[in-house]
Amino acid sequence: MNVPIRKVASFVALLMAALLVNITWISVARTDTLNEDGRNRRVRDAEFSKNRGSILVGNTPIAQSVAGSGRFPYLRSYPQPELWSSVTGWYSYDYARSGLEQSYNQQLAGTSSSQAASRVVDILSGRQGRGANLSTTLNPAAQAAAVSALGNQRGAVVAMDYTTGEVLALVSTPTYDPNRLATVDLPAEQAAWTELLNAPEEPLKNRATREVYPPGSTFKLVTAAAALEDGMVPSTEVDAPASLRLPNSSRSMGNSTNCGGDRVTLEQALKTSCNTAFGNIGLELGADKMIEMAEKFGFNKEQTIDISAATSRFPTEIDEAQTALTAIGQFDVAASPLQIVQVAAAIANNGEMMKPYLVSTVTNRDLTVLSSTSSESLGRPISEATAQHLRDMMVATVEDGTGRPAQIDGVVVGGKTGTAQTSPDRPPYAWFVGYAEDPKVAVVAFVEDADVERDDISGGRLAAPIFKAVVEALR
Repeated sequence: MNVPIRKVASFVALLMAALLVNITWISVARTDTLNEDGRNRRVRDAEFSKNRGSILVGNTPIAQSVAGSGRFPYLRSYPQPELWSSVTGWYSYDYARSGLEQSYNQQLAGTSSSQAASRVVDILSGRQGRGANLSTTLNPAAQAAAVSALGNQRGAVVAMDYTTGEVLALVSTPTYDPNRLATVDLPAEQAAWTELLNAPEEPLKNRATREVYPPGSTFKLVTAAAALEDGMVPSTEVDAPASLRLPNSSRSMGNSTNCGGDRVTLEQALKTSCNTAFGNIGLELGADKMIEMAEKFGFNKEQTIDISAATSRFPTEIDEAQTALTAIGQFDVAASPLQIVQVAAAIANNGEMMKPYLVSTVTNRDLTVLSSTSSESLGRPISEATAQHLRDMMVATVEDGTGRPAQIDGVVVGGKTGTAQTSPDRPPYAWFVGYAEDPKVAVVAFVEDADVERDDISGGRLAAPIFKAVVEALR
């Protein structure tokens, strides 16, 4: 064999080897990624031809497959779409999935590795395969109360059992009808997608988990926790001037409420949501202690819940002026409602933070349990003593402070209001986060835009009644 032929043969052999390596890589390492890619129409056709599992609240399906006609034998259906869309998400031929439909897609479709044996049995028996069912932790009364209380406002509610981490309600408003995206009438599906995507109210956003906002004064719970862990007690007095000049800055921090004096206790500062007192606390603690406490509560860490969630942020490079602003939940602090409710839940649970979860069990067609979720601790950001002090101050805030609208007869309630300034051209955000002792629930209510006058916006006025409605629904 002459030299040119040997070179060509070697080159062809190299190409064949590269092809085999690439095929092996695709077959072994990239199978799941390619199967999950929304552009993979062959996989989507196969999925739409199967009887997808149901998503359940109790024994009631909130997402299920029903008999279809025409191109696909099954059609995804959402019996109470506006109530549960924040949780189920959508399941669409052209626009993939979201919510639990996305995070548990393989189990619902019957293609997960844990369902391999069932698939083999179905093939050998000639039986049509079926996906697994998801049983959720959600409470229908709490979910309905949250949707009703939020109404047409843009906002969110998350309620969780603080002793277990079970999510009892998760709502983002405005809600939408995922049936419009589940249709196999593709022109109608495309029209619905365009309408929902371009709607000014942005209903496809999940404000409960996927978006972050300035938390405002609800973040004072984190600042107060840092102060207590540093040696303060509720009766420790702090300076609360009418205006606090920010160090090395031409700006000053003011108060939106009457703090009760130029020098107040830590408890009084929380009750009245006194900005300058907490600004001074932030300056006394310093940036490092503020950052440490925020991160203990989960800021700057990937969220751990079984639907897609954003990471809440606390800036890690801040000067003194910025430290004072972060102490009242401003500057570059940004949190999801899910993050804020976890702060209150840890305080209510004696300082231990539980991992939030929505799905309790995944069950096969033959009722065998493929997986189940048990309560899991994420750690202890604060001591039991600090948690007790914070609960006492939160109860005082509801009994005789800015949180009065959250009072419920016969129920011990602790909470914190928040009104977060953003920019001069948009209204503030309204927050309320708190807990109840019976039922053992932590709830955050967030209102992004209530379509009311700017001066009428406050956490106590707008968000606290939503908190109250959800807790009352769980009694």
